[in-house]
Amino acid sequence: MIHIDRVSFHYRGTPRPVLADVSLTIDEGELVVVAGRTGVGKSTLLGTVNGLVPHFTGGHLDGVVTVDGVSTRTRPPREFAHLVGVVGQDPLAGFVTDTVEEELAYGMEQLGVAPQVMRRRVEETLDLLGIADLRRRALRTLSGGQQQRVAVGSVLTMHPKVLVLDEPTSALDPVAAEDVLATLARLVHDLGTTVLMAEHRLERVVPFADRMIYVPGDGSVAIGPPAEILARSPVAPPIVELGRLAGWDPLPLTVRDGRRRAADVRARLGAGPRPARTPTAPGSPLLTGTNIVVRYGATVAVRGVCLTLRAGQVVAVMGRNGSGKSSLLWALQGAGPRQGGTVRVGDADPRDLPARRARKLVGMVPQTAGDLLYLETVAEECEAADRESDASPGSCRALLDRLAPDIDPDRHPRDLSEGQRLALVLAVQLTAVPRVMLLDEPTRGLDYRAKSALGKVIADLAAAGRAVVVATHDVEFVASVADRVIVMAEGEVVSDGSTGEVLGASPAFATQVAKILGEDWLTVAEVEAAFRRER
Repeated sequence: MIHIDRVSFHYRGTPRPVLADVSLTIDEGELVVVAGRTGVGKSTLLGTVNGLVPHFTGGHLDGVVTVDGVSTRTRPPREFAHLVGVVGQDPLAGFVTDTVEEELAYGMEQLGVAPQVMRRRVEETLDLLGIADLRRRALRTLSGGQQQRVAVGSVLTMHPKVLVLDEPTSALDPVAAEDVLATLARLVHDLGTTVLMAEHRLERVVPFADRMIYVPGDGSVAIGPPAEILARSPVAPPIVELGRLAGWDPLPLTVRDGRRRAADVRARLGAGPRPARTPTAPGSPLLTGTNIVVRYGATVAVRGVCLTLRAGQVVAVMGRNGSGKSSLLWALQGAGPRQGGTVRVGDADPRDLPARRARKLVGMVPQTAGDLLYLETVAEECEAADRESDASPGSCRALLDRLAPDIDPDRHPRDLSEGQRLALVLAVQLTAVPRVMLLDEPTRGLDYRAKSALGKVIADLAAAGRAVVVATHDVEFVASVADRVIVMAEGEVVSDGSTGEVLGASPAFATQVAKILGEDWLTVAEVEAAFRRER
């Protein structure tokens, strides 16, 4: 179905090719996962499949890419619309219409699908993705995860032979991600659809993959069975890291396989003490929110939430898509709507202050991080952040290098990958060293190593006496960084407790390690520490 023959690709002005003499074949009805570090060229590889690379992106392409026998070199991307469906990293950037139902139908209208067929496909897709209650909602009023499901649905309705998905689950809660992946697997098995998917959260997608492509960043790629690729890949999900630590061969790829192999590890851990997860004693209150209410028309997004954030504390806010997480963060920061309640940082309400002063009190990194970037180069963004935050020159760049090293300072921020762009915005906001730092889905587009670096930055902020709030669906990240977890549903706080209490006891939010070894163990690092104590 997809044949890539000796393909090399250079972006203009780059010293080395993103892809160098790449050859691979993907058969009809395969689900192939593309993995690799942030910024190594995964999105570029996906873009070659329908000709967006180089027809839209620019750059120089050598070699031949064919899809179902049709070469992308001789046809523009629009002539592949019926054949290849593409969902990008930023769903909102791809929307054309105003409402969910219109967006699902738009692609079919352009292909001339009969009205009665269009109506049937829209209904089927609404049910498949669990978004029937959103059909008349305006796209811009949806949460990031809801927008992501609509973006996937708008492609599914056209029934393409090939689906190309760039991080399709990055903004989805665990249950919604499983639903979307199960839908894709059903298309692969029942209809023979070919799916090519780039994803950083490998723990979600590896169980569904037939084969895996690893992009190391030197222009080459490696393709093979997931177990074979992950055995030597530096990018691996927790279950594989646990298998490596325990010496399992072959490595398990699913929780079920892991549980079958884990009897000896459970016995070893059961003989020793449980992991010490005593959080750092929080300091004085830095931010107090009382009876916060946020409404969008008739929709109540946040219902009377009370919240206190203390110095040295890292708080994770979780919940299904549309539960009010982002609305709560924007209300705390002051730039978003707030129809009721109060927010105090010291003796001030952030929304009553000038932006420069408010940024020193409460920093915010939104889901669409690129909205905060406005200059021509990465270097200019970093220099502006240093000036506006009264920080010493080079402070922002040093933070950026910790999160995503080797970003060319002369590159335009819009030319960065989604993960690199997020890392840049994080560095810009952290340069101000605010008392309270709010991060909305900060791990979107970040590989495991970059998430580890972000975790260290968050730990440093907490150690310096600042409060950090992370709204995310990434349970593995929460297990490694958070002291406290708040779960929201329909705008209300339904659970508030320590990380171990909330994640360990929840089927929906349990980590892979907890599912295999029991609720006392959340991360591979805890298991590794227990093994070291044995010695």
